[in-house]
Amino acid sequence: MAAFPWHARIRNYATEFESCRLEAVSLEFGDYHPLKPITVTESKTKKMSRKGSTSSTSSSSSSSVMDPLSSVLDGTDPLSLFAATADPVTAAANMDSTRKKRDKEDHLAVGSDFEPWSSKRGEILARYTTTEKLSINLYMGSEKGKVTTPGSAVSEKVRTRLEELDDLEEGSQKELLNLTQQDYINRIEELNQSLKDAWSSDQKVKALKIVIQCSKLLSDTTVIQFYPSKFVLITDILDTFGKLVYERILSMCVDSRVSLPDNFTPESVNDTAKETCLNWFFKIASIRELIPRFYVEAAILKCNKFLSKTGISECLPRLTSMIRGIGDPLVAVCARAYLCRVGMEVAPHLKESLNKNFFDFLLTFKQIHGDTVQNQLVVQCVEIPLYLTLYSPAIDWILQCIAYRAPEGLLTEMMERCKKLGNNALLLNSVMSAFRAEFIAARSMDFIAMIKECDESGFPKHLLFRSLGLNLALADPPESDHLQILNEAWKVITKLKNPQDYINCAEVWVEYTCRHFTKREVNTVLADVIKHMTPDRAFEEAYPQLQSIIQKVITYFHDFSILFSMEKFLPFLDMFQKECVRVEVCKCIMEAFIKHQQESTKDPVILNALLHVCKTMHDSVNALTLEDEKRTLAALINGFIKMACVAFCFITIPSLGNIFACLNLYLHSGQVALANQCLSQADAFFKAAVSLVPEVPKMINIDGKMRPSETFLLEFLCNFFSTLLIVPDHPEQGVLFLVRGLLNVIQDYTWEENCDDKIRIYTNVLHLLSAMTQETYIYHVDKVDSNDTLYGGDSKFLAEINKVCETVITQILDHLKTLGKDETLKRQSQLALYFFNTILAHGDLRNNKLNQLSVNLWNLAQKHGFADTKTMVKTLEYIKKRSKQPEMSHFAELALRLPLQSRT
Repeated sequence: MAAFPWHARIRNYATEFESCRLEAVSLEFGDYHPLKPITVTESKTKKMSRKGSTSSTSSSSSSSVMDPLSSVLDGTDPLSLFAATADPVTAAANMDSTRKKRDKEDHLAVGSDFEPWSSKRGEILARYTTTEKLSINLYMGSEKGKVTTPGSAVSEKVRTRLEELDDLEEGSQKELLNLTQQDYINRIEELNQSLKDAWSSDQKVKALKIVIQCSKLLSDTTVIQFYPSKFVLITDILDTFGKLVYERILSMCVDSRVSLPDNFTPESVNDTAKETCLNWFFKIASIRELIPRFYVEAAILKCNKFLSKTGISECLPRLTSMIRGIGDPLVAVCARAYLCRVGMEVAPHLKESLNKNFFDFLLTFKQIHGDTVQNQLVVQCVEIPLYLTLYSPAIDWILQCIAYRAPEGLLTEMMERCKKLGNNALLLNSVMSAFRAEFIAARSMDFIAMIKECDESGFPKHLLFRSLGLNLALADPPESDHLQILNEAWKVITKLKNPQDYINCAEVWVEYTCRHFTKREVNTVLADVIKHMTPDRAFEEAYPQLQSIIQKVITYFHDFSILFSMEKFLPFLDMFQKECVRVEVCKCIMEAFIKHQQESTKDPVILNALLHVCKTMHDSVNALTLEDEKRTLAALINGFIKMACVAFCFITIPSLGNIFACLNLYLHSGQVALANQCLSQADAFFKAAVSLVPEVPKMINIDGKMRPSETFLLEFLCNFFSTLLIVPDHPEQGVLFLVRGLLNVIQDYTWEENCDDKIRIYTNVLHLLSAMTQETYIYHVDKVDSNDTLYGGDSKFLAEINKVCETVITQILDHLKTLGKDETLKRQSQLALYFFNTILAHGDLRNNKLNQLSVNLWNLAQKHGFADTKTMVKTLEYIKKRSKQPEMSHFAELALRLPLQSRT
C-alpha cells in the first residue's frame, strides 16, 4: 500500500478555547454593593383632590438593621471614628514634637556602628547572679514638717533645702534583709517607680532622696559576685533621674511661641531655667558622701548645656578625678564606666576624658592584689579568677568607648601598656573585645605571643583564645599565618578538661576553621568535639553551642556531598538526643539543603541521611504542635521531596512488585522532575518507563481475580503521550527519541489476536504527533522549554514528525485490512470510524489524499451494516455545523461526499 502523507491542521488553541466558553450575560448593578446596607422602600397611595380620582404615590425609605460589614464602606469602623475624633492640629503638633525629639536624640547620639549600653544590659543581668541573700539599707528621712512662708528669702529656701538633705542623710533607717536576687530586683524597680511617682506629684526633693539612697547602694560589695548586676539596676534609676531633670529644665525654656532648637546655646536659655539648673547642681554639691555625689552629678551631666558651652568639657575631668577617691577598685572601675557612658551620650567627641579614665584605672590596677581586696575575697569565699570576671563589663565598656572610630595606632599603644603590666590577661581580653576585628586580626600572631606570656592563674588563657577567635570570625588574618594560628589555638583548646570551657572555646574556632580550611581540618575538629563531649553525656549541657557549630559548618559547606563525606558529621548529629533540639537541627539542615542544593542528587548516603532528617521532623508533630510549626515542617519536607526525592524514587521504584504501580510512579516522578526543571532526571524516569512496558504480563491480578492487562496498558500509554508532548528532546539523543523508543516497544509487544488496542494506541499517537506540529503547544511546564520553543517550527523537525505519522498510518491501514473476515467485520467498522474521527479532529482535510482517505474510512465503517446509525447521523450533523465556521468551509464539500447508508 502506498504511504499516506499526514497533514495536521493548524490549531489556534486560544480561539478554540474562547469558542467553548459560556456566553457572558451583563448585569445592571446600579448602586448595588453586597456590603452596603439593605434599603426597604415603602409605597403609599393617597387620594388626591376632591374633584378627581387621581392618586399619587409617595415613597419613603427606611433602612433595616445595619450590616456589620457595611461600616467598612462608609468609614464608621472604630479606628475611623477614633481618627475622626482626634484634633488634627494637636495630632500634627504631637507628631512634630516626636520628630523633633527623635532628631535631637539622633543628633546627640553616636553612630549606629556603636553598640549601645542597652544591648549589654540583659547579658550582664543574666551572667552575674547569686543565690546568697541580699539586703537594702535606705535612709528615707525623719518626715519632719517644715513650713515655708511665701515671703521667705532665697537664702531661707536654700537653708531649708540643705536641712532636707541633712535630714535625708541623718534620718530614720529602713533596712530590708534576706532578700533573694529576684526580690532585690523587684525592690529596685519599685524604687524606680517611686522616683517617677514623686516627680510627677511635684515632690522633687523626695525624688532626689530616692536617687541619693540608691546611689549609696553602689558602695556596698557584701555580695560581690552580684555587683555588676546591681550596678546595672541602680544606673537605670540614675538614667531616669537625669532624663527627668533635663526635660524639666528644657520645658522651662519653651514659651507659647518658640521652642529651643536642637543645637541651642546657653544664651538662648532664659534666666528661670538657668536658676533652676544651678539649683539642682547646688543641691547635688551639698551631698556629703562621695559616691552618691559623683553618680547623681554624672546623671545630670547633660544639664550643663543650659549653663555654659564648656560646662561638660570642664565637668568631665573633675568627675574623673573624683573617682580617685573611691577605695574599692571594683566600685571605682564601675564608676568610670558610668562616666564614660554618660560622656559618650552627651559629648562623644571628648576622647581625653575617656582615655584618662582608662589610664587612671591601669595605675590603680595593682590594688586588686592588695591586702584589702584579698581579705574581702577570703571572707566571701570568692576565688580570684571569678573576681576578675566582675571587672569585664566595666573595662569592656570603657575600652569600647575609647576604641570607637579610633585610629589603628591607639591599639598599638594599648598593647604596649598591657605588656608593661605584664600582659595582664583581663586587660588583654578587654582590648581584643573593644577594638575593630580588622586591627586584631592583622596582629593575630602578636596577640598569641602575648597570650602565651600571660599568667593563667587569674584569667584563663582559653578565654583569651576565645576572644581572639571571635575577632577572626569577623576578619581574616594574613594568609601565611592561617595554619599556625589554628595550631596554636587548638593546642590550648584540646587540653581543656572542663567540657563547658572546652565547648565555649571550640564553638568559636569552628568558624575560623570552616572559613580558611577544607573538609579534612573541619572533620578533625568535629572528631575532637565528639571526643570531649561524649563522656558522661556532657553534650546534654551544651546543646546551644553544638547547634551553633552545626550552623557554622552548614554555612560554609553548601555542597552536601562534601558535607556528608565528612566521617564525623553524622556521628556529630547523634549527640542531639533531646527531641526539641534535634528537630531544630534538622530544620537547619533542610533549610540549607533546599537553599543551596541546585540539582537533585543520586548519592544514597545523602538521600538516606536527609530522609532520616525529614522523618525526624515528621515524627515530632503531635496534637500540641502549633499550626505555624506544622507549616514550617511541611514546607521543608516538601522541599526535599521536590528535589532529592526524585533520585530516591528512581532507586526505590524497581523494588515494587506491582508493574503498573512502577509504571505510574515512573511517570509521576518524571512529571515532578520536569516541574522542578530536573530534565536529566525526568528523561531517566521516562526511559525507565519505556523499558518496562515489554515486561507487562498479559494477565494481572485485580482483587484476587486474573484480568487482561491491555486496558490498563492503554490507559497508561495515553497518559504517557500527554506528558511526552512537553518533554524537550535531548540534544544528544536525536529528534523524538522518546516517542520513537515507545513506538518500537509497542510494535514489538505481543498483543492479543482478538484485540485492537495496539491500533487504538497508534491512533492516539497521531493525536500526539499532530499536537507536536503546532507553532505553540496547548500547554507547557513553567521554566521548561518544549520542542515548540527549541525547534521553532523548523522544517526538518516537521518532516521527521510526518515520517513517523506515515509509518503509523500504514500500520493502522494494514490492520484494518486484516479485519476483512466475517467474524471481524464489526471490529473493522468500529476501528474505521475511530480512525475517521481522528482525521476529522486533527487532520488537514484540505489535503486531497487525506480527504479521500477519510471518505474511504466513512464508507468502510458503514459497508457491512455494523455502524450505529445514530452515531453516523450525529457525526454528519457535526461536520455540517463545523462547515459554517471560518476557515472550515471545506467541511461542506466533505459532507456531500459522506452518504448515510441504511440497514434495510
